[in-house]
Amino acid sequence: MRRSWTAPLLAIASGFASALGFAPTDWWPVTLVAVAVLLWLVHDAPSFKRALLIGWLFGVAHFTLGNSWIQHAFDYQQEMPPELGYGAVVLLALYLAVYPAAAAGLAWRWGRVTGGPPDERYVLVFASAWIVTEWLRATMFTGYSWNPLGMVWLAPGVAQIASFIGTYALSGLVVLASGAGLLLAAGLRWRLGAIVAVPVIASLFLQPGAQPDYATDHPRVRIVQPNIGQEFVGTDGYKEAVFQKLLSLSGGPAPYPRILAWPEGTVNFYLEDDYPFEWYEGVSPAVTRARIAARLGERDIALVGGTALIFGADGELAGAGNSVFAIAPSGELAGRYDKAHLVPYGEYLPMRSILQPLGLSRLVMGDIDFLPSPGPSNLSIPGIGLAGMQICYEIIFSGQVVNDTQRPQFLFNPSNDAWFGYTGPPQHLSQARMRAIEEGLPILRSTPTGISAVIGAKGELIATIPGGVEGAIEVPLPAPREPTFFARVGNWMVILSALLLIAIAFAFRRARR
Repeated sequence: MRRSWTAPLLAIASGFASALGFAPTDWWPVTLVAVAVLLWLVHDAPSFKRALLIGWLFGVAHFTLGNSWIQHAFDYQQEMPPELGYGAVVLLALYLAVYPAAAAGLAWRWGRVTGGPPDERYVLVFASAWIVTEWLRATMFTGYSWNPLGMVWLAPGVAQIASFIGTYALSGLVVLASGAGLLLAAGLRWRLGAIVAVPVIASLFLQPGAQPDYATDHPRVRIVQPNIGQEFVGTDGYKEAVFQKLLSLSGGPAPYPRILAWPEGTVNFYLEDDYPFEWYEGVSPAVTRARIAARLGERDIALVGGTALIFGADGELAGAGNSVFAIAPSGELAGRYDKAHLVPYGEYLPMRSILQPLGLSRLVMGDIDFLPSPGPSNLSIPGIGLAGMQICYEIIFSGQVVNDTQRPQFLFNPSNDAWFGYTGPPQHLSQARMRAIEEGLPILRSTPTGISAVIGAKGELIATIPGGVEGAIEVPLPAPREPTFFARVGNWMVILSALLLIAIAFAFRRARR
């Protein structure tokens, strides 16, 4: 094999290997080795363009495997062939790979300035560049922050440090750890290992403790998972069958207050009263709400996923909301939240007037788009407090899940992961756990087919319903922590941590002189 092909092939192989550190495999040591290979290949590149190519090929392989679950969403489309899903995964990877390529290019430039073999300074700059480019990936063009590299630290317990530095800086720690291993293996330097050891050791003192005892009247949460998948959508009696299943799993009034949590989009009947009559298809919204309220005690609340219709001033339908409705024991609506961070091509079709005539439709069928709400907001629950709302995909965005002015007692994350095959649901759950660690808030996660969970304020799994299982869990509502450092600072930690690593690199450079 010609030498010119060796590095690109190694970049592709290490990119695929790096994605094995994410759920459900959680082979995080493989990721550390794969990133170390990337560091070596980039430093060894003979030119800037070659370094960019190495980083880009690594990224293409990394994101192709890491996002392979997206293909499964196309299995349920009537107007698009399932095979189109494979192309969508690859096209997305081709774009996302631009970000590791940029990090590789910046690090290569620094390596050429300092000269010589890879050292601590090169690794520190690479880690700094990775932090910034990963944050850009989560921000540019509406953002796509699925599986930041720092997610691999969840399995070994190092992720607790995210309560201070956040997930993007945690990704930089992956690069530092990989670089330390590379330098030690090459017999070059040891000081970088000491830098990595500090946050790793600190994380050991941040592990979740035993769950506290709760008073008998402490609020409890009941999460329902009906286990009815996308393949049944549109079949005869589907709407009523799902509704009956949800009701049967919801239990009944209890001597303590309860939060009844249903998954995203599972109530297929309209719940609001003021729509034109023809939209209801003979099903009264008041009756639908009353059927839910019959499962509630006088101190309970139901949080259910459904669809809101949004009409313009002219009375014409303008769009829809992917919504959570709060239903009181009286059967009245106590609040509504509409999803703010929508999925392009999934919940709305960008440039619809151009793309729809070309035959491109969105994955969720319909002639109207979902419309976004202004941003993270809360619903007030009498006797309990504020509940922060994050529907499905919204939970993956570090530093963007909590209202800036009113900190809630917990986050509710209803989702529909029935679209996403085997690897998508555990990866989605892992990212919800990371938000709990960062914000110091418990998270209630309800899905139609799994994985539903109650997550503690340190990211611990208190109770779960596995994928492919019908069931319900009912446990005391976990308590929030005091606001974490990251909750106070947010994604300013991207800039702070990146600048800190650059400062350390310059300090090493001056020490060499």
